[in-house]
Amino acid sequence: MVQIIPKAALPHPDEVPPGLRTASVAARSITLREPRPIGFPLMFDAQMKLIEPVVAFLHEHAVQRAHTTDTVRTYSEILYDWFESLEQNHIAWRDADAADLVSYRNRMMTQPSDHTGRRYSIRTINHRVRGVLRFYEWAVRTGWLAASRLTGKGNAFTVARRARFTRAQGEAVDYSLFVIRQYESMPRPLSAAQARELLAVLTPPYDLMARWQIYTGLRVSELLRLTVKDVACSRKRPEPPFQLIDVLRKGRKNGYVIASRSLLEETAVFIARYRRAWLRGDARADRGADDSALFIGSRGTVVSKNRYQQVMQRAGEACGFKASTHLLRATFACTLLARLEQLAKAGESINPLLIVKVLMGHEHIETTDRYLRAITIDACVLGEVFDSLLADPAV
Repeated sequence: MVQIIPKAALPHPDEVPPGLRTASVAARSITLREPRPIGFPLMFDAQMKLIEPVVAFLHEHAVQRAHTTDTVRTYSEILYDWFESLEQNHIAWRDADAADLVSYRNRMMTQPSDHTGRRYSIRTINHRVRGVLRFYEWAVRTGWLAASRLTGKGNAFTVARRARFTRAQGEAVDYSLFVIRQYESMPRPLSAAQARELLAVLTPPYDLMARWQIYTGLRVSELLRLTVKDVACSRKRPEPPFQLIDVLRKGRKNGYVIASRSLLEETAVFIARYRRAWLRGDARADRGADDSALFIGSRGTVVSKNRYQQVMQRAGEACGFKASTHLLRATFACTLLARLEQLAKAGESINPLLIVKVLMGHEHIETTDRYLRAITIDACVLGEVFDSLLADPAV
C-alpha cells in the first residue's frame, strides 16, 4: 500500500538514543540549499521505498516554484491515488499507458470515493486525469523517463489544452480521449431569504466569516489569512463608508477587497466580545493559538478550512438547501455584477466584468464571465439579493 508520511522536524539530541546523539547534532548543523518544509509529503511504496520521482515533482512545486500548501497537497493526493491504483494492479509507473489511464478514469466513474463515500464529480475526475498527465510530462522533461506512452506529439492519446469559454463560443467541448466532456454549470447564488436564514443559523465565528464572503467575495484560503491588523478600523474623521483591505490572493498574488463600515464594525465587536475571551481561555489551557489570526474558534484555536466548510454544509442542511463556502463567493459576484450592469445601462462609464474580476481575484476574464451569464438567466432573483444584502449590509 502506498503511504504519504509528512516530513517531521529533526529531533533534539536529547530525544534520541545515546548512540545516535552525535549524528543528531551533526544533522542539525547541516545547511541545505533547498530545504523541504515541515509537513512536506514524502511518498513511499508498499515496501516503504521512497518514490523518488514523486518527491522530486512535489519538491519542484513546493520549494522551487513556491506553490501554496494547498496546491502541493492536491498534487500529492492525485499522485497518491494514481500510484495506489498502479500498485493494486501490479503496474510499474514507468510502463503505464493510455489503457491504464482510461481504466483509472473509468473506475472513478463507477465507484464512490473511499474518502467521502460519494460519487466522483466529472470535474474531480478530469482534474485527477490532468494531474497524472502533468506528472508524466514533467518526468519526461526532467529526465526521469526517456519517453512515456502518455506524452508526446506522436501519441494518439494526447490531451488538448484546457478549453476556454467565451460568450461567443457557446458550450466548451474537450475532445481528449482521457478527459470526460464537461458542460459548464451556472453559478446559483443564494436568495435574500436564504442568505438571512443561513446567517441566522450560523454561530460565531462562522456567521461573521460567511458575511465576509458574501460582502467581499473572498476565497476561504484568503479569508483564513486575515489578521486582526488587516481589519483594524480607520480612525479618520469623518469615518469613510468603506475601507480597502489588502489580501494575499491565490497563487500569492497581491490584491484587495472593499469592506463596508458596518462589516468592519461587526468584526470589531466579534474581536472584543468573542475572540479575546476565547484566546484567554486558550492561554489557560496552554494550547498556543495564533494570536494574529482573525478567526479564532470557541476552543481558542484558529478555524481550519475543513471545519468551516463542514459547518457551512451542515447549516445549509438545517435550512433545507445546499450551502457551501464557494456559493457565498458566487453570491457576491452575481449580486455585484447585477448592480454594476444596472449602473452601466444607466450611463455610468464602467466595465462591470473588469471590476468584478479585480475584486474576485480572477486571473482570466472568462472566469468572471460565468457570473454575468448567470445574472442574465436569473436577473429578478439577483436584483433582490443585491438590494437586500449589499445595499444594506446590516441585513
